[in-house]
This record gives sequence, C-alpha cells and structure tokens, in this order.
Amino acid sequence: MPELPEVEAARRAIEEHCLGKKITRCSAAADPKVIDGVSPSDLESSLVGKTILAALRKGKNLWLRLDSPPFPTFQFGMTGAIYIKGVAVTKYKRSAVSSTDEWPSKYSKVFIELDDGLELSFTDKRRFAKVRFLEDPESVPPISELGPDALNEPMQINEFMDSLSKKKIAIKALLLDQSYISGIGNWVADEVLYQARIHPLQIASSLSRESCESLHRCIKEVIQYAIEVDADSSHFPIEWLFHFRWGKKFGKVNGKKIDFITVGGRTSAYVPELQKLKGNQSKKVTQSKPRKAKSNKNNHDQEESDSEEEESKEDPKSKKSETAPGGTKKRQKKINDADDNGEKPQKPTKGRTKKQADMAVNSSNKRIKSGQASAPQKKKARK
Repeated sequence: MPELPEVEAARRAIEEHCLGKKITRCSAAADPKVIDGVSPSDLESSLVGKTILAALRKGKNLWLRLDSPPFPTFQFGMTGAIYIKGVAVTKYKRSAVSSTDEWPSKYSKVFIELDDGLELSFTDKRRFAKVRFLEDPESVPPISELGPDALNEPMQINEFMDSLSKKKIAIKALLLDQSYISGIGNWVADEVLYQARIHPLQIASSLSRESCESLHRCIKEVIQYAIEVDADSSHFPIEWLFHFRWGKKFGKVNGKKIDFITVGGRTSAYVPELQKLKGNQSKKVTQSKPRKAKSNKNNHDQEESDSEEEESKEDPKSKKSETAPGGTKKRQKKINDADDNGEKPQKPTKGRTKKQADMAVNSSNKRIKSGQASAPQKKKARK
C-alpha cells in the first residue's frame, strides 16, 4: 500500500501546483465504502468555491486546508493515488492507472477542477481508501490516533532507545504499528531492517544500543532518500532490498538469498545471512518455515493478500464474515450448499474414505426404498 514517501510525493505535487487556486468544479463517486460519512452531493457543493491554502500530511493520511472548514481528507489504503492532469506524480506500484485510460479514470473517487483549468483526481482501484470531510482532521481518528510522523516528528535517539526497551514485540510488527510511528509500511520496514542488519522477528526490547542507533539512522536515511526522488523507485539505490523483495532476480540481493516470513500479519522479506536473530531468540526460534520466492507473480499476489487482510483489520466494517463460529470455510460451504438444496448436512465420517462413505449412504437409501429397515430401526420398531 502507499507509504509515507508516496503520500508525501502526492502532497508536494499538490503544494507545488494547486495552492492559492479556487475549486470551480467537483464530482464525487457514489461509493459509500470510500466516501465516508458524507454524501457525494454534500461533498461536491461544499468544495466548490473554496480556495486551497495548504496540503498537509501525517503518516499515510493527506488533507487539504481550505479557506474555511470542513476539509477533505484522504486515507490512501491499499491503492489510493493522487493524479494531476499533465503533471507526473509518483504512484505506488499497484496504484497506477494506465495513461491510456479515460480522464478522469473510472476509478476516480473525487475529481476537482481549479480556476486555472488544472484538474486533479483521487483514485482507488481496490476501494480500501477513505475520503472524509472533517472540521478538524487532526483532532479525530484516524489522524488523532497516529504516533509521531516518521519524517516530520522523528524521535531523538535517546527517546527512541528508551521506547524500544519497553516493547516486548517483534521489531517489524512494532514499526508497522501506526500508533507508534506513523508512515512506515511494509516495504519501508523491510528496507530499514535490512540496512540495519536486524531480523524482523527480533524482540524490540532485546536490541543492543548499536542496533537501535543503526535502526534510527536507517529509518531517517531511507525515508529522506525516497522523498528526495519523489518516491520514484527507479531512482532508489540499486543495492536496496526494495528492487528484489518482489521475487525478482531469483530472490537474491547482492548475491545473498532472500527469504519470506510472516510478521505482524504481513509478508516480510529479509536476508538470513545478514539479518540474524540474536541473544536468547537465536536458541529458540519459533517462526514458521520461511517461504521461498517462487515467482514474481506469486509474491505480488501474497503481498496484496496480506495488505488486504491488514486493511480489513483497520476497517472492520469492510470485512465480511466468511465462516460461521466454530467452522472452517470448507465445512461452512458444505453446510450452506446443503441448506440451499434443502438437505440435512452430513457429519464428517471418521476412518472411512469418501468412496466408502458414499457407498454406505447409497446402501442405506436402497434399504429404505425397498422397505428394509436397518438393525437399529428394527429394534426401535419392536419397542
């Protein structure tokens, strides 16, 4: 999903091209999953005639400060993106809308035209983004619940070390916690841990002073460099893990093998040869067997699946219950199918193959049709 560098690139593009201009036309999609808490017509009528004074950001959230409230806010979700017609704005890998698509794109959720003719659009292909209209965005969730921004409000090294010493959680999971530090997502977390030579499962409180200092430095360097190149990954240093974490180059970076594990519910890329568990953790590793990079497509699909699950956790309303309490998806499907057909679902059979179970059912049905009762049924009849 778009992380701090991508959202900051969008903010800077708006700041450079849109400030001081009046909104003359606006259209919002009739998509209540994305347009949250305000009707499209109210959003449109409230924006027209307003002047954009500033573009602000905290973590992965961006909002426009107008000449009077309320203000539109954009939570980018998995594939949210800002487009400005005729202006190159960096997109996240899977956010991009084809340049040959209609304008505004069919994925556009909010379209704005300014008084000088400039047009911008907020798009979302996967519909996990949120567009809200708020009087004071910083005073209400989700922005009010965010930790210090990784770029604009970095912790001092002593404060950082002290906070880590109190966290009994895997360092990768902690970095993804937006209430701890806001703006760091999956690829940034993997990159800074790789460069700091820290295993993603290393417990934060067990990090040495040297590791804490290295991590603090790498967070700053990775984010600042990514922003300097407007989050254009083609300009990231070739030795960065970023270029190889998607299953490219046979799963190796600088000749060293990349493995994939799940940390904090997310697929995590790391280099076992360089990122080793230290201290007591090196003796009692409880992680699941690493998943090797099979193909570029498979890793992209896994990353999207994990991201979608993470977004669903952040927005419970968007996640539909797939199974009944106490049942697996397969078991629930059998029950649903049986219900649809007016049948009574069969209980799982133990110690028999499916073929044997089917034969037993068929035999029972034949006896019933021929008027023959089973042994238990005869006993019941005699009683």
